[in-house]
This record gives sequence, structure tokens and C-alpha cells, in this order.
Amino acid sequence: MNPPERVTISLDDETANLFKTMKKELKVSQSELMREALKFYSKYRTLFDSVDEVKVRTFVELLSTGEHVIVDIDHWLLFLDLIETHPGKERFWEAHKAICAAHAEEFKYKRYPADYVLKRLETCNLFKLHEDSNDAFTIVLGPDIARKFIKTEIEEILGRMGLEVGIKEDMAKLRVRIVHAYERKVDDA
Repeated sequence: MNPPERVTISLDDETANLFKTMKKELKVSQSELMREALKFYSKYRTLFDSVDEVKVRTFVELLSTGEHVIVDIDHWLLFLDLIETHPGKERFWEAHKAICAAHAEEFKYKRYPADYVLKRLETCNLFKLHEDSNDAFTIVLGPDIARKFIKTEIEEILGRMGLEVGIKEDMAKLRVRIVHAYERKVDDA
């Protein structure tokens, strides 16, 4: 076995602080941290080239809180199909609107713009989003059975965030246009 090869590297302040933090958190030597980082990068570097960093960050955020789950597309479509034939389907749609209202309140509180909200929903794999302009979007739908769910979600969330939204339905697309943003008025108490 050959003796280990020695390498000297220079780190800027930000990278040096990151290096020290990771070394401390992982409880490994400098050499071990560098070896593992290089192995990890080598194994996954092709993924880094094709990944949308914002989507990955959103995906991790959604899953890490425990408030979201990953569901197989066949199960998702099965649930939607079952809802349409279930005697309590109106109760489902009212509950869906209530959940959308809760999301809208959270998004409005965090001051998320419409494009961010739509990109976040796209990350949930509900549809494919194309930004046509600052206030116009094309949503490419998957199976038709999901159309009502997605349209309701977009109308309810953006509407309850104080945005007037126009939605035009095409065969496999929804064309969303932000018509007007209402100012929220606070009553003096």
C-alpha cells in the first residue's frame, strides 16, 4: 500500500467556516471530511448539473417538516377518482378549500409572490409550470382527473392571498393570469 498523498488547499473565509463547522458536527478529522466530500461529489456530480437548486431546497423543506408526504401517482389518481364517486365528495371539496385557505394565509404572511407559490406547487409534482411573463403562467396538467383539484387550489390560494386571478382552461393546460393585487386593509381597533 502506498503512503497517502498529501494535498494543500486554500479556503476563503466562508468555506473555512463551513469546513470547521462540518468537521465539528460530523466529529471527523480534516482528512476524513475531505475524503468523504470528494467521494460524495464524485458519486453525485452529474446530478448537481441538472438539478434546480430552488426546487431541491423547497422539496427538502416540504418533507423535513413532516407536513408533506410522497404519494405514488397511481395512488394519487385513485384517491381523486374515488372522491368523484363518493357520497361525501362535496365535503371533500369544502375541506380542500379550507386547506387552501390555510396555505394562503401562511404564504401571505411570508409575503410569497404568486410565481413563488406556483413554483412551490409545481415542486409537489402537481403540474409543470411555464412562466410566460411576470403575471402570466401556463400550467401543463397531467391526467385530466387532477384538473379540478389543481384549479381549485390555485384559485383559492392566490385569491385568498389578495390576488385577482383569471384562469383559462385549455385541453391539457391552465393559463393563469394575475389580473390585480388587492391591498390588504387593516381596520384601526
